[in-house]
Amino acid sequence: MMKRMLIAGTALLAACGHISSAEAPAAAAKTEAKSEGWYPSRYGADDRLGAMNNLSPEKTAEAAKLITTGKTYALGQITGKKTPAYGPRTFNMTVLQLSDGSGTPLGENKAVGNDDLVNTYVGIGSQLDGLGHMGIDHRYYNGVPVADFVTTGGLTQYGTHTLPPVATRGVLLDMTKAFGDPVPAGTAFNRAEIEAAAKAAGITIGKGDIVLFHTGTMKATEGSAELSPVEPGLGVEGAQYLADLGVVAIGADTWALEVIPFEKETRPFDVHLTLLAKNGVYILENMVTTELAADGVTEFFFTLGAPRLEGAVQAIVNPVAIR
Repeated sequence: MMKRMLIAGTALLAACGHISSAEAPAAAAKTEAKSEGWYPSRYGADDRLGAMNNLSPEKTAEAAKLITTGKTYALGQITGKKTPAYGPRTFNMTVLQLSDGSGTPLGENKAVGNDDLVNTYVGIGSQLDGLGHMGIDHRYYNGVPVADFVTTGGLTQYGTHTLPPVATRGVLLDMTKAFGDPVPAGTAFNRAEIEAAAKAAGITIGKGDIVLFHTGTMKATEGSAELSPVEPGLGVEGAQYLADLGVVAIGADTWALEVIPFEKETRPFDVHLTLLAKNGVYILENMVTTELAADGVTEFFFTLGAPRLEGAVQAIVNPVAIR
């Protein structure tokens, strides 16, 4: 019960959103050592883009060669009033018309129309977590204090409107092949599991990639009115491993990407902190991966243009995979 309360409480602040793999002592020590001096960033003390620096025209051109059939996959889910979300997050839309919408049409061509007003939390449905989303003791990526960039009117640094267009290689790791479909909640993916999944897929994860995990969780919970308090997902060692490879973003068909219950109950959302604050790696949550997995797709052309809402912490997104 206490664990459920912890998850629900911290999710109000961080939801973007056990079977843990054994970690060798040396690997655990290496990960812990890296966590102590987490800034300045490898990309420079003044950097505000993080792993987006690993994108390049050369990487885009190489990724474009993966397009052989032209088939496209929408990786974003529909966001609306019934999309499960942790409170106080809500979505409301109002369709507006002149008067009641049945008035006199305009001009001889009888023009009529509608407009819409959306009042929503951005952290609902398929989303990208920006580097201003979570920090450590009120310091965020590159050690920037919260007072230096957070205002009630928007972020003055790390706003998702500053992100460049993303067009690069995406890779899908289908974890259901090793753990069952769906992958049991509480299953952690660390370096050993990631390397095994990549080997099974016949791929090598590299600099500038987008990594997506398919767990079958979204499909298994389809139609649920609430988000599950537990899920399979990325572990801290696995997060650091992928960050060290130079990936741009990591996502999954789950609401928080990381494994819940957390690997250490006293360290909630430690994967978020490892990726966003310590390494500048972006997080993609609630990615629709079912069709990609069903088609056996392991690598693809990934493209994303985040909405340019000035000062936004997150972004509701619909990335596209093309094979």
